[in-house]
Amino acid sequence: EVTHTFNSRESDWGFTSFMPLIDLYDPSKGYIVNDQCIIEAEVAVRKIVDYWNYDSKKETGYVGLKNQGATCYMNSLLQTLYHIPYFRKAVYHMPTVDTPSGSIPLALQSLFYRLQHGDNSISTKELTKSFGWDSYESFMQHDVQELNRVLCEKLEDKMKGTIVEGTIQKLFEGHHMNYIECIGVDYKSTRKESFYDLALDVKGCSDVYASFDKYVAVEMLDGDNKYQSEKYGLQDAKKGMLFIDFPPVLQLQLKRFEYDHARDIMVKINDRYEFPLQLDLDRDDGKYLSPEADRSVRNLYTLHSVLVHSGGVSGGHYYAFIRPTLSNQWYKFDDERVTKEDLKRALEEQYGGEEELPHTNPGLNMNPLKFTKYSNAYMLVYIRESDKEKIVCDLEETDINEDLKV
Repeated sequence: EVTHTFNSRESDWGFTSFMPLIDLYDPSKGYIVNDQCIIEAEVAVRKIVDYWNYDSKKETGYVGLKNQGATCYMNSLLQTLYHIPYFRKAVYHMPTVDTPSGSIPLALQSLFYRLQHGDNSISTKELTKSFGWDSYESFMQHDVQELNRVLCEKLEDKMKGTIVEGTIQKLFEGHHMNYIECIGVDYKSTRKESFYDLALDVKGCSDVYASFDKYVAVEMLDGDNKYQSEKYGLQDAKKGMLFIDFPPVLQLQLKRFEYDHARDIMVKINDRYEFPLQLDLDRDDGKYLSPEADRSVRNLYTLHSVLVHSGGVSGGHYYAFIRPTLSNQWYKFDDERVTKEDLKRALEEQYGGEEELPHTNPGLNMNPLKFTKYSNAYMLVYIRESDKEKIVCDLEETDINEDLKV
């Protein structure tokens, strides 16, 4: 199923929307038979919103962010962070009176204020300038995970010694324990590490739970790969990782991009990968938790944001589905445009994988007609149920620095 909007301002009839050319030319897909391709289309004509004069603020109550060229990935991340009210409140409370005008904290405060009170889409040039990016770099796609970490590190540093010190850690920091345990002797080595996000495998995993199963899977160290113990020498051992605690806001990076050693290229993994509206990390008697974990904490999470990449490994477009108040209403933040969306659009349609088309002429080719869905989720943000009242909090005008209101 494809969507194309016909209007008087464009001569495009929508043929390019049917499918990527690479799929059309792929013999295994079955579209071309005997050098012929028969196209049959059932067209449903219905009244739609004409985005030419669309007013995001009027229709949704929210405004979008302008794209500087290739900053749509940044825009989706910024909208996600902005719509975590506890985070936004902390950003507003950072002291910036003596801060240089080109600083990241001040630029982010200004951006958040304009997102909250503006009527039209907001420019991000002040913020990217504070990153040290020139106009050329704004046309280059950077790594979302790296941008998120750099931004949070800068804010974390700026919050030190203030009333909002430790906010980044309180929201996003969790801990896991790496261990190696010998089988034949009484010896165990452990190391505690912190994390601000988790990178989960997509390839070979059907859903988020399968990825967590793989994350904590035990590796056996035996044969030629025995563990060298300082006290007992070479020993058979098991190696693994378990979680000590999860953060109130859990950021999951889905590994949609990976290096293909056989072909010596980067590839995008478009496999179907499901994620739930509610994520229970206490499942199966807490199999993801270490012995040190506080079992009185209920690790039940609800989905807040779905960040999507549409396209291939060499480029594409980024946007986000967010439910700011954790209600049933989802919103799509696509650069300058914000639209209301339903649950199916935000979840199921972002799983990726293949979609099978019905046969309109079964006598021609009995092979099922399938096409790859190139739009799929690459980052998920969950908020812990027991913390949602604190995190999805109300903001008062008194939370905003008076200098921003000028």
